[in-house]
Amino acid sequence: MQRINIKGTTIGLAAGLTWAIDTILIGWVLASTTFMEFSEIAMAAPLLSTFLHDTFSAIWMMILMGVRGELKETFSKLWTRSGRFVVLAALLGGPVGMTFYVLSVDSIGASFTASISSIFPAVGAFFAFLLLKDRLGLKNWMGLLISITATILLSYSGDLISGSTVSIGLIFILFCIFGWGMESVIIAYGMKDDEVSPFQALLIRQTTSAIVFGALIIPILLDHSYTVQVASSNTFWFIGLIALAGTLSYVFYYQAIKLIGPVRSMALNISYVAFAIFLDVLFFGGEFSLKNFIIALFIMGGAVLTVMEDKKAPVVKEGVTAA
Repeated sequence: MQRINIKGTTIGLAAGLTWAIDTILIGWVLASTTFMEFSEIAMAAPLLSTFLHDTFSAIWMMILMGVRGELKETFSKLWTRSGRFVVLAALLGGPVGMTFYVLSVDSIGASFTASISSIFPAVGAFFAFLLLKDRLGLKNWMGLLISITATILLSYSGDLISGSTVSIGLIFILFCIFGWGMESVIIAYGMKDDEVSPFQALLIRQTTSAIVFGALIIPILLDHSYTVQVASSNTFWFIGLIALAGTLSYVFYYQAIKLIGPVRSMALNISYVAFAIFLDVLFFGGEFSLKNFIIALFIMGGAVLTVMEDKKAPVVKEGVTAA
């Protein structure tokens, strides 16, 4: 007999849905006149948008935690063992993962990078097993591989890559995969003893990412003159509104990690690819493609298989399965 943690699965799918909305809207921003002016530097638009998105997200979380009366308490958790693990996860998922993703896109192209990076949940599953004893059954692995394979098929356009930048580009994407795969595993470890709540973890995560991007990544790889240009446009405030959807997605994602563990949460989170296809056609005037629709169904089906548990199996609780 199979069972599904209804609450955790629903919250995980909500994370995917809200991230799909965030992704579609960020796509509009990157195609705007403001960011197209930076086209001579391929890395500028995605790095700047990530920096501003995480900065606004941190601000939204500060407001929320202030209303909840937990702002001061949250920052005091930075000095705890759990807080330090959350900071490490933030560095891996934000500055490390995203920066190396963009560097890889610059070296080997967006299609190839997106395809390879799609395997990060499998990497996360491996480390979750090693560090958290979060085991997947055969059906779970089948579901995860179905979702990843379908995402790769959707991402890869068939463009060939060549040139001396291929090797370094593949190295970049390996760092990205490691960063993204480890983020949820380390977050789960940081939250396992209840010293840091999902809300507190998210505030620490977004604040850490924004500070590192603003103090190191942008000054080293770009220049804050680009930030000033964006800040003086209407696009700046649009990113702030979009960050609300992104923040909500992370809130759901971190709660799902707490409830059903990092691997199943990652599998549900990549459902954003399928949701983005559906939303684009239904609400944003996107062209219907039977191929993309079928692939989206495989992604969703794989996600459902991943979260199914045998009734005799140990119950996933607080992000860690019983050994």
